[in-house]
Amino acid sequence: MTMDELWLLYKDTGDISYKQKLIELYIDLVKIVAGRMFNYYGGNVDYDDLLGFGVFGLIDAIDKFDISRDLKFETYAQIRIRGSMIDNLRKLDWVPRGLRKKAKEMENTINALENKLGRRATTIEISEELKIDKKEVENILSEISTINIISLEETLFTKGDIAINPNITENPEHVFESKELKNILAEGIDKLNEKEKMVISLYYFDELTYKEIANILDLSESRISQIHSKAILLLKGFLKLKGIEKN
Repeated sequence: MTMDELWLLYKDTGDISYKQKLIELYIDLVKIVAGRMFNYYGGNVDYDDLLGFGVFGLIDAIDKFDISRDLKFETYAQIRIRGSMIDNLRKLDWVPRGLRKKAKEMENTINALENKLGRRATTIEISEELKIDKKEVENILSEISTINIISLEETLFTKGDIAINPNITENPEHVFESKELKNILAEGIDKLNEKEKMVISLYYFDELTYKEIANILDLSESRISQIHSKAILLLKGFLKLKGIEKN
């Protein structure tokens, strides 16, 4: 039986045995996405949890996939799998309250400073505003890096499967919203400095780890984490100005 025949049989009959076969054939997609997410979050999440959340996303993708559309299932499924992982991580609310408070304070401070100055705030200016030393600012940026990734991705995925691929949604209005979001996100990235743009590009689009990016840019992993975290805070501030990011 070919893959096309299996899909047709499942969609025509809804037979659970065909569905199970599809799950078995595509389960490696869950492992691939879980591996990437585990690297993204710096090992701060449980790999087995990611696998479990991912399976829910795969099943949802199999149920909702329209075989008549000109779209590869692998593309559709990986976005659904990733979205399921992000949604369930948010529901877990595993981030300590104190760390979440630090992230919010840092975000608000950077946004307020840059609005007042009319330009990018330096690490020294941020430290003076928070009345802490420069090293502590850098440590906080590294510490809150994972929160920022999840927070931004949650915003993006809950706004129509993002900017990543607006073609996966069935609703024309959602397609428009996703394309709008993609344009706004691109505008925000364009406002970053060259090093921040490079880190964002290598991390999200080339899917490299901090270690790999550090080797390319000849910087330490902790420095890459700080650059990434500040870039995400700036992007979140920009999305908030555009009415997309939640307060």
